[in-house]
Amino acid sequence: MSLCWANPAHAAGDVPLLLEIPAAAFVVGSDADEREAAYRLDELAYQMPLTREQGWYNDELPRRTVYGEAYCITATPITNRQYAAFIAATPHRLPEVGPKTWASYRLRHPFASTQRFSWKSRLPPPGRADHPVVLVSLGDARDYAAWLSLKTGAHWRLPTEFEWEKAMRGLAGRYFPWGNAFSANNLNSADEGPFDTLPVGRYPSGASPFGVLDGAGQVYEWTATPQGAGRSIVKGGSWDDRGCGVCRSAARHARPDTLKHILIGFRLVREIVPDHRHSGCQSP
Repeated sequence: MSLCWANPAHAAGDVPLLLEIPAAAFVVGSDADEREAAYRLDELAYQMPLTREQGWYNDELPRRTVYGEAYCITATPITNRQYAAFIAATPHRLPEVGPKTWASYRLRHPFASTQRFSWKSRLPPPGRADHPVVLVSLGDARDYAAWLSLKTGAHWRLPTEFEWEKAMRGLAGRYFPWGNAFSANNLNSADEGPFDTLPVGRYPSGASPFGVLDGAGQVYEWTATPQGAGRSIVKGGSWDDRGCGVCRSAARHARPDTLKHILIGFRLVREIVPDHRHSGCQSP
């Protein structure tokens, strides 16, 4: 594991801790054996072929090897504490959603379920400073990245789908960040979790080969990869999922860019400036 930011105080403050992902060839996507294993996990949990019948994993990218350059990625999803610095410094809208907008999404979660995640008086919900920020759209995530870029003088952005996969499953294409066998003890999912977000980094046993945390379960994460018609790819599964086939790194779903969901947060990539390669992902 290579830390990209030498000062650990940043991790607890408003600038996220970064990890370096090296330039290398790596595996993306899934094959028929992996998808079948995912459906069987779900059937065991739900006692019915719900995800198989709905074809959740049928459109995953084919398993293959690609090459990617080096970059830095946040060790965890962006937290309420980190996002709060952005809210305090700007007039940006809060992570919240009104009942009419929520109803327009036609989700199975009732509007009441949003209230424990909603910000009030420009402050995060009490006791949730170190939980992942949710109720943020793709645009909100990009605006936070732009603000952080101005604040630090470095270029922060959302990861592409391939960058996200590389960071979470390593170079060999593990099913999950920790390996191919599912373990409910390695992530915040509905299999063993509290059916809610948790402070980030609570599952060190679920770390990726690069030390990235919360890459499975906890919250889905926006990526910079568009899927057409105003939709983008989200990855990782959430605290609401069981099985957990959808928590595999190859699993992918498209969601409307304007959606503000209790299950979706984000993490960021910080590019390595060529002229500062010697400093890795430390502050240039």
